[in-house]
Amino acid sequence: MSALIETRALTRLDERRQVPLLQPIDFTLHAGDRVSITGASGSGKSVFLRALALLDAPTSGQILWNNQPIGNTQIPHYRSHISYLSQRPALLDGSVEDNLRFPFSLKTLRKRSFDLAAVTTLLGHAGKAPDFLAKRAGDLSGGESQVVSLIRTLQLNPEVLLLDEPTAALDPTSSREVEALIDAWFAGDPARACIWVSHDLDQARRMSDIHLQMSAGVLSGVPQP
Repeated sequence: MSALIETRALTRLDERRQVPLLQPIDFTLHAGDRVSITGASGSGKSVFLRALALLDAPTSGQILWNNQPIGNTQIPHYRSHISYLSQRPALLDGSVEDNLRFPFSLKTLRKRSFDLAAVTTLLGHAGKAPDFLAKRAGDLSGGESQVVSLIRTLQLNPEVLLLDEPTAALDPTSSREVEALIDAWFAGDPARACIWVSHDLDQARRMSDIHLQMSAGVLSGVPQP
């Protein structure tokens, strides 16, 4: 399978404290890879994921996408293919459907349109009936909010999912709904790839084929080109 994302000597430094957050990382994510990263709190897992999502600029090193460096003008395009999901979803006021329609109001997605049938199918994977679309965002539980946030991302058909402990604050039932959605997304296209940061070793093994560990900014067991 082809390389989707590659890092070369990627580092990140906490400039205020002059503390290294990531030691130089050489890493390749191939199409079809399901990667999990576990490690203690503060070990650099989220720092690495946010760097890959281009949410925080690396201090040094390179991130390549499809074997090419990412220029500033390409960042919006990159982010439409490489999606980051955090532990705490941010939803808008309004209904579930309003939240799912929102991305299509953005300039970068103006050529695409909301697909009710596709969204209804995704809801079914998470055990939600179509009338869930009418629920108010403010009335949702934490698990329901995370399901909505994930479907809002999955409907855009990203190439890569970067999942930053998306089930850490959820009960077991809600966690299984999120896992079922990810499994269904993978089943739709074998060329997709995912990195799942988790504090749960059992979940990491269940949801990945490649298990890596982060310790003090060092990523071990790194897949190579």
